[in-house]
Amino acid sequence: MLILTRKLGEGIIIGADVVVRVIEVKGGQVKLGIDAPQKTTVHREEVYRRICEENVRAATHVPTRLDGVVRALNARRERDDGGGAPA
Repeated sequence: MLILTRKLGEGIIIGADVVVRVIEVKGGQVKLGIDAPQKTTVHREEVYRRICEENVRAATHVPTRLDGVVRALNARRERDDGGGAPA
């Protein structure tokens, strides 16, 4: 981890097109300004972690009633194919 010391108004450059600048220091809080291209996503760490967790949840979610849907589709297919009695 790179650790830098910056004064009010000073900044750092990340890559060729992202600038992070110290805007305000008040008590134990530092306000940063971030100048980045619109295509670059910028999130607070806790927000980014929640986004990642939600993406994992969405990708691994298995509908609990999927078996009922499969049975209904199979029954309909049998009925439409003439293999079963009309419902």
